[in-house]
Amino acid sequence: MMLDEEYKTEFNGKVYTHKHGSPFDRGSADSYYGRGQVPHYYPNGTGNAPMLTPPVMTAEQVEDYMAGYAYNEQFGDKKNWG
Repeated sequence: MMLDEEYKTEFNGKVYTHKHGSPFDRGSADSYYGRGQVPHYYPNGTGNAPMLTPPVMTAEQVEDYMAGYAYNEQFGDKKNWG
């Protein structure tokens, strides 16, 4: 996947259109790396300031983050640190 490419994921009856740095993407990445749920996203791509968190994030963006986390917990894999 290209870092600026948008892609779609269907999960629990909703289609998420996202790209690297989006709330869904960051949620799934936190799950993949074994991090806790801390809603955030990067509107300019991962690692590019600013990083937005609640209360700046909308309720829908927080829901998208949580859905990304839940999606990876259910279907994704986990980083092998070994």
